[in-house]
Amino acid sequence: MTRTKNCPGRAVVAVTAACALAGVAGCGEAGEAGDDGGGFTIGLLLPDTHTARWATADKPLIVERIKALCPDCRVTHAYASADVATQQQQIESMIANGARVLILDPVDDKALRSSVARARDAHVPVVSYDRLAEGPISAYSSYDSEEIGRMQAEELLKAMGPKARGGQIVMMNGDPTDPNTRALMKGALSVLKGKVKIGRSYYTAGWIPENTVRNMSAAIAELGADRIDGVLSANDGLAGGAVTALKAAGIRPLPPVTGQDADLSAVQRIVKGEQYVTVYKSFEAEANAAAEMAVALGRGEKLDTIATDRVSNDTSNEIPAVLGPLVPVTVGTIKDTVVKSGLYTVSQICTPTVEAACRKAGLTE
Repeated sequence: MTRTKNCPGRAVVAVTAACALAGVAGCGEAGEAGDDGGGFTIGLLLPDTHTARWATADKPLIVERIKALCPDCRVTHAYASADVATQQQQIESMIANGARVLILDPVDDKALRSSVARARDAHVPVVSYDRLAEGPISAYSSYDSEEIGRMQAEELLKAMGPKARGGQIVMMNGDPTDPNTRALMKGALSVLKGKVKIGRSYYTAGWIPENTVRNMSAAIAELGADRIDGVLSANDGLAGGAVTALKAAGIRPLPPVTGQDADLSAVQRIVKGEQYVTVYKSFEAEANAAAEMAVALGRGEKLDTIATDRVSNDTSNEIPAVLGPLVPVTVGTIKDTVVKSGLYTVSQICTPTVEAACRKAGLTE
């Protein structure tokens, strides 16, 4: 992905959980209007259900913003269970059932190219969401993944202290078919190369945390429990898997572990000292931008006032895009980031099992 221009971010508001529905076919939101009264159908395609943010943040935020902009619009949604064939079928179904615009978070950016082209041929614009799809997409809403990788690597080196020179780390990367995985690695390696030894580096099929548990256990067995000075983990789910394996191996103290997404469980791990950092991304900014671009495209409007960035894929160098703000979160910045923004309250973070650590961190008295 090539970024050519910045756009200002938006504030984050509290996110409430919504029910997750898996399966091939999309489902309509309860109480939504149909296509009469000037409305139309927007299809929302998300990659899986094991990544917490899709159901708890992205989907409800996108639906809420679409309904605010277009009360008569209908949103159908589907989760692909991290399966390309399933997502291809979902796209075909939404096109056949009259979706005027698709918001697509691709399971595999390359494998979904033909489906994106099929949508274009059916005159259905595609807003690529979070992951940059190949093919003739009309817009993109996400973050600068290379910058996230750089930020994770810089924070990891900071946490490693003296071991940042010549120490050994393990890299827990995302799914190899995800373009964000490649960008995250590129950004991280631009910081890490020449400073630390990368003892082992793994891809994580489907971004499934259980796969990280196995990979981290293998790294511990091969490198030695006392020879891992840090873990560069691509997101919070993988960070949780890495921490599970490190704790199971009896490693104390735990080496610093990175993540991204500011999942509630990750923030709690940070409070307890089990994870060093997560990268906080404004889900509201990303979701709002996708919703706004989808509604504008469905109405045949231009995106100039919404998308001030431009990115490149295999088809175009001038894809309208909105790339949101990024903030690292460590134990000392929780109050000024995820709490101040309203993403979580102190009471949500400081449950009984975390209460003692919260007092030590200064979150509670």
